[in-house]
Amino acid sequence: MAATEATNAADEAYDVIVLGAGPTGENVADRAHAAGLSAAIVESELVGGECSYWACMPSKALLRPVTVRSEARRAPGFKDAADGPLDAPAVLGHRDAVVSYWKDDGQVRWLDSAGIDLVRGQGRLAGPRRVVVDGGRVLTARHAVAVCTGSRAVLPPIPGLAEARPWTSRDATSAKTVPGRLVVVGGGVVGVEMATAWRALGASVTLLVRGDGLLPRMEPFAGHLVAESLAEAGAFLRTGVEVREVRREAPGGPVTVLLDSGDEIVADELLIATGRAPRTEDIGLDSVGLQPGSWLDVDDSCRVKGVTGGWLYGVGDVNHRALLTHQGKYQARIAGAAISARARGVPILESDPWGAHAATADTRAVPQVVFSDPEAAAVGLSAAEAERAGYRIRVVDQDLAAVSGAYLYADGYRGRARIIVDLDREVLLGATFVGHGVAELLHSATVAVAGEVPVERLWHAVPSYPTISEVWLRLLEAYRG
Repeated sequence: MAATEATNAADEAYDVIVLGAGPTGENVADRAHAAGLSAAIVESELVGGECSYWACMPSKALLRPVTVRSEARRAPGFKDAADGPLDAPAVLGHRDAVVSYWKDDGQVRWLDSAGIDLVRGQGRLAGPRRVVVDGGRVLTARHAVAVCTGSRAVLPPIPGLAEARPWTSRDATSAKTVPGRLVVVGGGVVGVEMATAWRALGASVTLLVRGDGLLPRMEPFAGHLVAESLAEAGAFLRTGVEVREVRREAPGGPVTVLLDSGDEIVADELLIATGRAPRTEDIGLDSVGLQPGSWLDVDDSCRVKGVTGGWLYGVGDVNHRALLTHQGKYQARIAGAAISARARGVPILESDPWGAHAATADTRAVPQVVFSDPEAAAVGLSAAEAERAGYRIRVVDQDLAAVSGAYLYADGYRGRARIIVDLDREVLLGATFVGHGVAELLHSATVAVAGEVPVERLWHAVPSYPTISEVWLRLLEAYRG
């Protein structure tokens, strides 16, 4: 059967049914099918999901020209050539091509080639192992139903906000023109990346943050360095402020943002980037004893707790373990292996935290890159998180600019690197890098953290000279004294 339309009665029963055809759902179905199980995906929007059309791919398409120009301006011989403005229509056109013009034909062809059936429509649970699509068609799962419906942006309860029709992350990554004035509320990843992109494309950007800095989930120096760069780029950052009210007199007209300080800011668009909620409000959770709209509480194999029979899985954003595309795909590989093992009656390796059926990296080795200018990249625990968890740690910092590779990479290079060492086991608990080009530096740290590589063995991992990755040697030298 192909990914087009399955209509015969014989096709209504599958081994595995997946709700949501984003990267997470695609990988659950693919892993199940690779293990010999039949699989169907139910999708109400575009196959490929949030990441492909409104998040990871379009945002990085907008940001890549920004970082290229920034680095070129710091390279001898390019400074004058790179001083001009970005070609905004060209950047937006490239973004459109990256997201396939919001058409999912290519993704559907991939499902077809993988032998996974696609059922278009809104899927809702209707009791154990049953999914009803658009109120009519009924699918039955022999072994498992996996909820992979992701998350959505939420608007805080600010008077006038909903009526003002602000941008959410979807609008910010798909806008067709550059706003003259943009207010961004929120200092997390979405707020920082979109402030970076739209400022570089020509918008006057004001970033409003309730806390005292940017990127609060990372080491404090990460947000500090990124804030400095945004200010130098001409963005206005205000911390310790809250939005009290929003007014927009006419659709498409200016929007007025009133702050708790009494100040007013007028802009052409307002982006709210303050939080997300699971897309579980309309998938029939009540039919299996769960609360509609709730995050799904799962075990390490991503099986939902408290559901009789153990047939329901919650994979990706919906379980609130790590709201990142790559972690959702990782969980999908774990869940797919667990589903196929249970279907065959093979024992699950629940006692092995790093085994095939446990998503341990969700709590110990989550990598994340913020594609700002400069980039901020981190994996594992921050110093504060490690201390709260009760570890006896040592924090080791290094100035990335002191590494020869960084000096060659860009004039005036600014950056910082940090590792967190568990003193009892002498392994890394976490690492953070801020600077140009550090996104590709992160995976080595991820391997070290996930692999629990002893510091003494890392001493024998020789970094090439002259590269930015030589900072590893400097960090280890500082630790060893």
